[in-house]
Amino acid sequence: MDDFQIQNPVKIHHHIGQAISLRGLRAEVKRADGINAKIAVFLTNIVGSMWCAYAFAVIALFGLRPAVQPGGEGIVAWIAQTFLQLVLLSVIMVGQNVQSLSSDVRSQDTYADTLQILDRLDIHTAGGIKNIADRLDALEAKIDRQ
Repeated sequence: MDDFQIQNPVKIHHHIGQAISLRGLRAEVKRADGINAKIAVFLTNIVGSMWCAYAFAVIALFGLRPAVQPGGEGIVAWIAQTFLQLVLLSVIMVGQNVQSLSSDVRSQDTYADTLQILDRLDIHTAGGIKNIADRLDALEAKIDRQ
């Protein structure tokens, strides 16, 4: 039991770079089957990047001046209808990617921990639970004979 180590909690900041990067986009598009799937994977990865969020923020800022001028839609409408919808779309997608990667790492750690626990249980080998169960059966048989 001395070599058993408890896994540290998963740190999200390790996965942010992978989630906001466009690296590997070509490989992901190649894995998709069919032209529609390839287009969907490409657009999802582009829109779900921080670079797209920055571009959307710049585009939204172009509409700020006309919105605050007299007769414009107003600052509240501009924030609600333009800025939030454009920028938060990409930011939410990036956040979901980061959470997904962290969840994947946690599930891999849980799987590794489970394998280690099962290995430690030593169910079918000498000295394991099987020997204890056999010994209990022998004691039960001895008690029944008395």
